[in-house]
Amino acid sequence: MAIRLDTSDAGFAAAFDAFVAKDRDGGRDVSASVRGVIEAVRADGFAALQRFTREFDRFELTGENLRIGPREIDEAEAACDKADLETLDFAAARIRAYHEKQTPQDLRYTDDQGVTLGWRWTPVDAAGLYVPGGRAAYPSSVLMNAIPAKVAGVKRLAMTTPSPNGDMNPLVLAAARRAGVDEIYRIGGAQAVAALAYGAGQIAPVDVIAGPGNAYVAEAKRQVFGQVGIDSIAGPSEILVVADGKNDPQWIAADLLSQAEHDPSSQSVLITDDAAFAEKVAEAVGEQLAANPRREIAEAAWKSNSAIIIVNALDEAPALVDRIAPEHLELAVADPEVLLAKVRHAGAVFLGRYAPEAIGDYVAGPDHVLPTARAARYASGLSVLDFMKRTSIIGCDEKGLQRIGPAAARLADAEGLPSHAMSIRIRCEKT
Repeated sequence: MAIRLDTSDAGFAAAFDAFVAKDRDGGRDVSASVRGVIEAVRADGFAALQRFTREFDRFELTGENLRIGPREIDEAEAACDKADLETLDFAAARIRAYHEKQTPQDLRYTDDQGVTLGWRWTPVDAAGLYVPGGRAAYPSSVLMNAIPAKVAGVKRLAMTTPSPNGDMNPLVLAAARRAGVDEIYRIGGAQAVAALAYGAGQIAPVDVIAGPGNAYVAEAKRQVFGQVGIDSIAGPSEILVVADGKNDPQWIAADLLSQAEHDPSSQSVLITDDAAFAEKVAEAVGEQLAANPRREIAEAAWKSNSAIIIVNALDEAPALVDRIAPEHLELAVADPEVLLAKVRHAGAVFLGRYAPEAIGDYVAGPDHVLPTARAARYASGLSVLDFMKRTSIIGCDEKGLQRIGPAAARLADAEGLPSHAMSIRIRCEKT
């Protein structure tokens, strides 16, 4: 059973602090293992990919089957239900429309000193997209990772996804085609991240790697950062629901389990001002767990990492939300805007009783790759900007340099950098 906390209890502060600080990954340190994989891929290239794919995915990788070609994608689409393909099209259109509104604008202006200033946004040349396999296949992750990159203008999109025993989810391949993925490789794990970062065999290196994965994938992204850019270090999924007693307990229970069923390390939190309602939600969670095909996973997350928090009034909730800084926040109350205005830290916020988190996972439009493990305090979800970089633009004519140059040269003198100062004064003193 999820732990119960009550802000009225004398020991609440200490108990809440312990809950927030809990390590849901079980303290696993996979850095050494991942470092070994990365070093092997850098040293042995494709041969290392073959070894690791044989060991972890039980599949014999060859130069011929590493990359998935158009014919295999055609066959995958033919195996998909037509209604599923139409749903992918629907989701892709909404995701694309949302991300097109994120495209930043260039700027150029001349200030009152006559200096030309501005910035220019340009896409990276190549991006790598990691799509999880393992416990579940996620065609939605393909859309959410690839579409922002394409909207940004990335020319080369290389996708990796594990294929245990050689099997590949056909909807994943269909989603890749709809999202504009250029290359698809049947590899996963830390070795896939290393191949994208450094190149291996026919896989050329990329500039940015995005996409969620397990602890090994996350650690691999951490270790290759600097060689390439990354979107974030993703951890276990999270949901926090703020709900009043006017909700249907079954609805809220389903929302809580929507993240618990991802992984045993996931976390679900309910904050409510109605103790009787909280009890009904707990009962509903138990009922739904009994019928859930992923019960073992969801039950472990619910019992080990989750909480029901009773507050005296819902205006106490925002401060608790900001401490947790959840990946997903549902405000299932009559007037969610009131609470939204007071919340500062959350990856994505869902407003009202009819906006379940799951709608954001698939078709709402905003990206579902979001900051976890309290990273919403300083980070944002995946966006078009993750696949672009901003270049500053500075231009001076003779008069402009005469006006601002002396101040720059004086600062260079103060820092003990004479050539910096001379590069300015030699122009300003020219007659």
